[in-house]
Amino acid sequence: MMKQTSIFVLLMVTVFSSYGQRRTTLDTTKPTTVVVTSSFKPTLRGAAKINFSAATPAADTNRPNLYYTIPSQNLFFTYQPTPLQPLALTVDTGFSWQNNNYVKAGYGNFTTPYVRVGLSFGDGVKSVVNVHAKHVSSKGQLPFQQFSKTNITGLGIFNANNKTEWNANAHFDISNQFRYGFKPETLVFTKDSLKQNFSAFGARLGLRNKQAEAPIDYNPSVGIDMFNDNRNANESTLSFALPVSKRFGRIFSFGVGLYGDVTALKTPAATYDNNLFYLTPAVQFKTPNVNVNAGFTPSWDNSTFNLLPNFTAEAKIKEERFVIQLGWVGYYHGNTYQNLSTFNPWIAQPTFSNNTRVKEQYAGVKGSAGNHFTYNSKISLLNYNNVALFINDTVDGKTFNVMNAKTLRSVRVHGEVGYTVQEKFAFLAGVTFNQFSNLAGFDKPYGLLPLEITGSLRWHLLKDLSVTSDVFFWDGPQYRTKINENLKQKPGIDMNLGIELGITPKFSGWLQFNNLFNNDYQRWNQYRVLGFNVLAGVVYSFGQQSPKK
Repeated sequence: MMKQTSIFVLLMVTVFSSYGQRRTTLDTTKPTTVVVTSSFKPTLRGAAKINFSAATPAADTNRPNLYYTIPSQNLFFTYQPTPLQPLALTVDTGFSWQNNNYVKAGYGNFTTPYVRVGLSFGDGVKSVVNVHAKHVSSKGQLPFQQFSKTNITGLGIFNANNKTEWNANAHFDISNQFRYGFKPETLVFTKDSLKQNFSAFGARLGLRNKQAEAPIDYNPSVGIDMFNDNRNANESTLSFALPVSKRFGRIFSFGVGLYGDVTALKTPAATYDNNLFYLTPAVQFKTPNVNVNAGFTPSWDNSTFNLLPNFTAEAKIKEERFVIQLGWVGYYHGNTYQNLSTFNPWIAQPTFSNNTRVKEQYAGVKGSAGNHFTYNSKISLLNYNNVALFINDTVDGKTFNVMNAKTLRSVRVHGEVGYTVQEKFAFLAGVTFNQFSNLAGFDKPYGLLPLEITGSLRWHLLKDLSVTSDVFFWDGPQYRTKINENLKQKPGIDMNLGIELGITPKFSGWLQFNNLFNNDYQRWNQYRVLGFNVLAGVVYSFGQQSPKK
């Protein structure tokens, strides 16, 4: 048995040894082949992320969102006055408010003293007060051709708190002159019989909401004016304005205002009342490129009701460079004694009192070209009711009777161009053409200008040298002689030139030339203007600084 077992083990060892030798031979004689079944792509397991689900914070109501539309720097049109409405300004602690004051005095031919004073008060934060005073007088070569004018104005702005602002203004005017335009010139008058004095006083008080994003805007004001002459005529006017507007988002707003003027004129002949009230409800649609105001104006002119249109639209085609204007509006010109005498200082006391009603339809364009050039053009169709005309009296013609034309139509073309270079150079020129028609009750529009051209230049030539100039040209208006003959005034042109030169930080000298071409023209029939006039003087500037805030 042992013998059989030993034989079996020996056979197994022999077999396995032969198999191992045969396998080794195959590996050395035959190359190994590797089969790739897929490419290796190393990847990282995605990391777990933290999800934020917190709520958005509540809006901060203590800081209003302010949205401003910044116009082009040089897009300024002086043909339409714009009220100043300053916003609240955070005071820079490194800046101190400086009150600028000056006194300008001089003298010229025609016995012309000239004095002008400007004063300012306040700290520039809680209060600002400006006071201006001016006096000038002249005596011409014609008999009784002399005048004097004195004017004092004051303006104050007071900040009650961060939400409201009070504003007040007042003026006092005195005008003394003589009615020297009589014909024939051989007539003899005493100086007192030709003397004509006007004095006026006015004051106004207003309250304004100055919050930029307030839900309701308001600006109520009330004023009073007193006017009289040296022939026992007295006029008083009480006026008020109550405008309120409400915003609905950023685009829409609704506004309404109540306005009124109550005037009483008393002359030796009679007493006249002139009362005007009107409302201005309107809806405004405003975007960066389109501004539309749509409304109407119900009015009561001396108890007579009239409904006037109030629609304006502006569309910007290329930002501020090209703006289309359209409008259909109605408004009034108050024909008070004070307003009429400001337009024509040679009028007789009015024998009636009313207001001119105007309906205007217009279309035009305005904008800028380049960085310095601006332009504006507009064509209008105007329909007037109760127009004031001015006709020489039939005795000697030295006074003008104010007449009332029931209707008048006018086609007006207005154009204006301007060129401005920062604060160094500014030039503005405008032309206005009127074609009158449909005049009821009169042959001609007596006293109204058919053509008017104006121009102004302000040039800061050097650091201490500045030049100013103005030019006026108009085609002569129609007038009527004492024998009812209709004639036309000759065209008139007037130009002035002013030069100011700094001498010291506080002193400067100035030179002014008026009627530079010595033209003999008449704006009002029989009243020749002064000839070439030259004035010279000095300016003293001084200031007072308040402590830094």
